[in-house]
Amino acid sequence: MDTLETRELRYFLAVAEELHFGRAAERLGMAQPPLSRAIQQLERRLGVSLLERDRRGVSLTGAGEVLLHEGRAALDATTAAARRARRAGGADGPGGPRNRLVLAVKAAASHELLQKLLAAYAAEPDAATIEVLPSGMCEQEEMLRDGRADAAFMHAPFDSLAGFDSEALMSEGQIAVLPAGHPLAARETLTMADVSDLPGLPHARWPRHGTYAPGPGPEIHDQTQLAQLIALGRTMAVFPDSARAWLWAEHAAVPLTDAPPVTTHIAWPAHSRSLALAGLVRTATRL
Repeated sequence: MDTLETRELRYFLAVAEELHFGRAAERLGMAQPPLSRAIQQLERRLGVSLLERDRRGVSLTGAGEVLLHEGRAALDATTAAARRARRAGGADGPGGPRNRLVLAVKAAASHELLQKLLAAYAAEPDAATIEVLPSGMCEQEEMLRDGRADAAFMHAPFDSLAGFDSEALMSEGQIAVLPAGHPLAARETLTMADVSDLPGLPHARWPRHGTYAPGPGPEIHDQTQLAQLIALGRTMAVFPDSARAWLWAEHAAVPLTDAPPVTTHIAWPAHSRSLALAGLVRTATRL
């Protein structure tokens, strides 16, 4: 039997991620005995052992590792399909628009391009309603995969475009965003080496895949927090040049002469058949 039910996958993923039947059962809101029976039945149907059980606890077999990876992708795909179907059918709420697209964008990035795209697309016949969903660093990929977004502005080389269709829209240089009173703020240009290890002014750290890279800089949760910490002289950040749109008077932006260019792409799921999305992409590439 090669067919798996989404219920079975959810059960297995809970156990595989917790590596503890009790915690998995609690997470699923069910008793432990039926969960154990369901996993045993799944193993019998597949004809392989997914979990090793001994006095030390629970661990994954090679087959279990494969199902963990593939099962996550499969559940993400079913969740994404349900979300996009609801949006296409206007089932997001009473009176919701029947034709709606969600565009995920990095907060304050590519601001001018976004404004032009929204204005140009709104003038198209039969244009869908566009909901702009601001997100943190590196969140757009997850939003596309789990169906929270239909399309996203992605920025190479920082964001991965693997598994998506995409079109490049613009390239730009990068700037160092510093406190206005910092000695380097008066410089006309800087290099990456100039800002790599500034005493008392560490780089801000954004979460990537739910975790923060090690380092002395503050952990940043949103754009407002970052703006305030830069203004207070507690951190600095490197951004595409278009980030000038959100700078405060207490900030200074200095071009980085040797930073790699940043290319903004519009990306979407490779399997999409949405006519509204195709229209949005056509408008974006014309710009």
